[in-house]
Formats: sequence, structure tokens, C-alpha cells
Amino acid sequence: MLTALSQMPLPCSSSITSSSSASSLGLCLRLFFASPAFSPGCGCNFSSLSSSPLRALCVSPASRSIAVLKRATSSNAFSAMASAFKPEESRRPPAIPLPPPPIQKFKIALCQLLVTADKEKNIAHARKAIEEAADKGAKLVVLPEIWNSPYSNDSFPVYAEEIDAGGDASPSSAMLSEVARSKQITIVGGSIPERFGDRLYNTCCIFGSDGKLKAKHRKIHLFDIDIPGKITFKESKTLTAGETPTIVDTDVGRIGVGICYDIRFQELGMLYGARGAHLLCYPGAFNMTTGPLHWELLQRARAVDNQVFVATCSPARDAGAGYVAWGHSTLVGPFGEIIATTEHEEMTIVAEVDYSQIELRRMSLPLEKQRRGDLYQLVDICRLRETE
Repeated sequence: MLTALSQMPLPCSSSITSSSSASSLGLCLRLFFASPAFSPGCGCNFSSLSSSPLRALCVSPASRSIAVLKRATSSNAFSAMASAFKPEESRRPPAIPLPPPPIQKFKIALCQLLVTADKEKNIAHARKAIEEAADKGAKLVVLPEIWNSPYSNDSFPVYAEEIDAGGDASPSSAMLSEVARSKQITIVGGSIPERFGDRLYNTCCIFGSDGKLKAKHRKIHLFDIDIPGKITFKESKTLTAGETPTIVDTDVGRIGVGICYDIRFQELGMLYGARGAHLLCYPGAFNMTTGPLHWELLQRARAVDNQVFVATCSPARDAGAGYVAWGHSTLVGPFGEIIATTEHEEMTIVAEVDYSQIELRRMSLPLEKQRRGDLYQLVDICRLRETE
């Protein structure tokens, strides 16, 4: 390597001012003209050496050779380093490459709805919001957490529906299915209380543009908190925790789903990232204590962690409700940038998702190739069981 470098001319990048000594200038010129690889047509303007300052930037074949060599050397060094760090072993099983999305750009709608104690009214109101969003060009519509019921442990058993039974047993999911089919859109249906046997779940239904139920996500991390003097809530008094991460292929890309408190656990988002998600959706109802502190922070963190889009949808704020939601439904890009957001009042925002931004950001920050599989590892238990 050193021998090869010694036989090449130095690139003409010296900065020579009018105060430079003649000997220094002569040395610089002799170095270049003495070289057999020097190109007189390199574009260096030696006739202006008296100007102050002079910077001759040589673009000769020789200098290009050095540039190529430097890049090759840098690339080889990076590859050797990456190999030693074993980035492919930082995910077990190995991460799934980001799949080509079925659509590159589309509009997403986040429907921040005001929830009442009247279930039929809530369903009709949600239907209207979805239809209006579809009429504005939205191909994906996201609803809030617990949009058909007041958010309380007393309400969950009363408003719960048997989703798998469908029809009259689940009017909320039946409406979502019908609207998804009629408007030919994908719906991430927020969440509703689900009754399954003798258990209750906080469940999100994802419907495809054909109206079929593509997946259900049962909230994995239950909202059990106690902040003295601020808020105490324990979902575990009535609800059962879900047991399965949910990622689903749709007409608008591969979507990983979490509900509210799930967003606090970066491991879930990392699993979705390793499974090739383009977008993470989190229907959620953060409160007036944690909302101002953590809601936006967590959304941007999950987007930056995994270099994907993140969409959240909250109920609108009702100051007279037993549980007061923070609001601020938001779409975040893969660089952590806020693309669109609401305030606290009822509102639907429609914004564009451009998946080309994912590859752009990952090229700029190649985190996948820089992880230290020799030091840490994320294990996807569900995928690992499937391969055994």
C-alpha cells in the first residue's frame, strides 16, 4: 500500500498565497511536473500564481486514482470493522430486509374523535369521520384508542364486543369492515374493549380495503401507573394483556401495531423494525400528566430508533370526562421529524407518507450495518419459535 502511494503524484490541493516563498512554490511545481502521471490538461491555472490566495484543485487522472484508492481503503476498513462487530447477529433471528412497499406515496388520516357515553353515537360519528377522510384521498385511516366507549374500568365490561362473532355482537368492528370495503381503504381501527370468553382485552382491529379483518392487536403492556397527586389507573383490574406482537401486510405497506402504553417499550418497536415494518401505528390516550412530557417524545424516539414512520391517534380532549386525554395525534417521519399534528380538540388531519424517505434516511445513517452483534442482541421469541 505504501509503495503504491509513493509512486503516485500528490493531488494538487495546496493552497498558495502571494506571500509564499519561491522555493516552496518551486517544490510544489516540481512535485507535480516531475510525475509521469501528471496531466498538463488537469485544469490547474498556474498562470495565476501571483493572485492572493491561490488554490489549485487538480482533477487529473492521478488525483482521481488517489480518491478512488482512498474510498476503496475506507470501504474495506468499514467492511472489516462491520464484520468484526457482527451486526447481522444483533437480531435473532436475523432482521428481515425492508420489503418493497406496494405503494410509495399515499395519504394517511388521523381521526381525533370526541368520545361520548353513547355507543351508537360514537359509532356513527366515527363512520362519518372515516368517510370524510377517504373522500379527501386518505388510503389509510387511523382511529383513537377506546373510541366507542368512555375510558374507564367501569365502562370496559359494559361496552365490550365479541369481535370474532361479528355482526350484532360487534357493531363497532362491523362498521369498520363495511366502510373499509365501501371506500376501498385500509383502517387501523383504534381500539375497543373486546370480550373473549371470560376475558376482556383492549383490542385494535386492522381491516383491509376488501373489508376483511387482517389482524387484531391486543394491548400487550397494560396501563398500570400510580403518580402520587397526579393520576392512578390500573387497566389490569378489568383487562387481560395480549400475548402477541402484531405486524400486518396491507395495501399501504407493512404496519406494526401497538396501543398507547405499548409505545413506551422500545423493544416492541425494535421487533417490528426487524420484521421489516414501514410504519408503526399507535392508537393511544395519554393523559394530562404524561401527555405533555412523553407523548411526542416517545413517538419521535420510536421513529428514530427504527428509521420508520410512526402514526398516533388520540381521542379529543373532554375536560369533563373521568379520564382526560391529551390529544395531539401525530405523524412522524423516519428522521424524527413532525410531519403533521393536531392540538387537543376534535380534528382529522390528512398528510402524505413517502416511503422513499426511509431508504434515504437509512443510507445517511446506516444503523443496521453498525450494530454491535458482538455486544448485544434482540431476540424475537415468536419468530424464533416459528423457526424451531
